[in-house]
Amino acid sequence: MTTAARWEHFSHQADVGVRGIGSMLEEAFEQAAMALTAVIADPSEVAPGEMIELLCEAPDAELLLVDWLNKLIYEMATRNMLFGRFAVHLDGTRLAAQVWGEALEPARHHPAVEVKGATYTALKVEQQPDGSWLAQCVVDV
Repeated sequence: MTTAARWEHFSHQADVGVRGIGSMLEEAFEQAAMALTAVIADPSEVAPGEMIELLCEAPDAELLLVDWLNKLIYEMATRNMLFGRFAVHLDGTRLAAQVWGEALEPARHHPAVEVKGATYTALKVEQQPDGSWLAQCVVDV
């Protein structure tokens, strides 16, 4: 059985939980990134005009998820961009990704909030009983 990749948000006090689900761990990380973008703006409104390559490494999959999301938050902030397409490649605890996006246009993207960082709150990366992968944490807004 193949799990349909998807992203979700979950409530956590004043912050927002982001969750990615996929049939492979890479897919769950891609969907968690999509959920991150969706905290800010509608990902379907982000054109994949510019591709950027990102690398990160951490001791385990959970810390790698936080590093990955924080890398995206940093890149969005410093480049004044939004990302709406992600291709993640994992080699153990090393992540290489291509991300596509465009310059943030407030009048068109209608950003809801600024994400300050991914946290260790509700952090979980694990394979589910049905074989799918879940990757989640809370982001500080």
